[in-house]
Amino acid sequence: MGKPTGFLEFTRELPGKRPVQERIGDFNEFVLRFSEQKLNEQASRCMDCGIPFCHSGCPLGNVIPEFNDAVYRRNWKEAYDILSSTNNFPEFTGRICPAPCETACVLGINQPAIAIEEIERHIIEIAFEQGLVKARKPNMRTGKKVAVIGSGPAGLAAAAQLNYAGHQVTVFERDEKPGGLLRYGIPDFKLEKWVIDRRVALLEEEGIEFRCHANVGVNVRLNDILREYQAIVLAGGSTVPRDLPIPGREVKGVHFAMDFLKQQNKRNQGADPLANGHIESNIYPDPIWVEGKNVVVIGGGDTGSDCVGTSNRQKAKSVTQFELLPKPPGERTPFMPWPSYPMLLKTSTSHEEGCERHWAIATKEFIGDENGHLKALKIVDLAWTASADGRPAQFKEVEGSIREIPCEAAFLAMGFLHPQQKGLLHELGVELDERGNVKAAEKSYQTNIAKVFTAGDMRRGQSLVVWAISEGRECARKVDEFLMGQSLLETKDAMLSVAI
Repeated sequence: MGKPTGFLEFTRELPGKRPVQERIGDFNEFVLRFSEQKLNEQASRCMDCGIPFCHSGCPLGNVIPEFNDAVYRRNWKEAYDILSSTNNFPEFTGRICPAPCETACVLGINQPAIAIEEIERHIIEIAFEQGLVKARKPNMRTGKKVAVIGSGPAGLAAAAQLNYAGHQVTVFERDEKPGGLLRYGIPDFKLEKWVIDRRVALLEEEGIEFRCHANVGVNVRLNDILREYQAIVLAGGSTVPRDLPIPGREVKGVHFAMDFLKQQNKRNQGADPLANGHIESNIYPDPIWVEGKNVVVIGGGDTGSDCVGTSNRQKAKSVTQFELLPKPPGERTPFMPWPSYPMLLKTSTSHEEGCERHWAIATKEFIGDENGHLKALKIVDLAWTASADGRPAQFKEVEGSIREIPCEAAFLAMGFLHPQQKGLLHELGVELDERGNVKAAEKSYQTNIAKVFTAGDMRRGQSLVVWAISEGRECARKVDEFLMGQSLLETKDAMLSVAI
């Protein structure tokens, strides 16, 4: 505990941001850095709370009070060592994690929680600046070869841990560069791609091989992978989006959100936005550009928010976001007791940049013009009733509320169903669960094929970046045990027991 009275002297603050009109003119990150004094004050707010619920709130089990204490004392090496002991990529989670640790913060019972995510981002960036982040090469090699298919956060974490264990790891990525959703789904204004390149270069220095444009089951023979590698980790994402099969779905101007985001990210990298992109066919039929258009984003989550920010940067005429569910509360209710993760109203930085938000709205029809281009949406208001636990249970359309609104570009951001099954998964013959994900027990991560493991969204379904890293780490330990009979890789539970 850095300062016993810190939480009494200082309140929660977040770093400043570039002005809205300035930041929507480019796709660069816009969150500024804390001054040294502000960082010290925010770290000092962490209490000696006895039972640090933030540990359990974080899927990685980050040892948060200890690294906050080190930050308060300005011991950056100690802070970095503590943080990196449980988290392979703090530069990712410090930028794009929704911070479930903060909702479990004990101080959050009656005060604003510790700014854990921002402190984490500052630790890793200062560590890089001071030369504390160095390649971690294994002392010896085991002679075992592991293939990791997919280079998103789960695949990268699994590859890093398996490499630390001494195995020779090759990561297969079907796109142009490694990173998966981090590179092609998260907008640059939230995560600039040099951050990924910096980490990938470090992983390569540690001995991991990356093979891009390598779509296993398409231009890389699956039998070759099965023959050459002693273990395989399936770490692809949950990439098949939830569709909206209503009248007019075929008109031009209705797009999946990820197609829109991926095209823009490719433009930012100077790549062809139409190449290797569509979720199912890997072909974009047309470039997606919304300048001067009325944009409607259907879906109220983070992907929808990213579409809002991207649309504003493409200079859309107007941006509106619909959510099927009713408007969430602004504070915890009796049905969301601390330290559970609350479903509260979230206003993102993209919303702050300009967006009309509407809840309890259903889209009934996409209306096209005489040329087959989207010109309007037919929508209706919904009246919801709640169940005994306070959750929305049933709805009915509000009589007389059907209307049309102008819309030339609609983005479907309603979540993802499961990984792409056609190709690799079907050819491999792995068993799927009832939701269409690759079936593997949480504690073993092993599929019905002994040498094939899976982790991340491909196993658990659409989730958070911090869960992907956690699953990649835990899966790597099980692969190591499978190959060697035992593993020296530490588990999350072991790290927490040492901290407590």
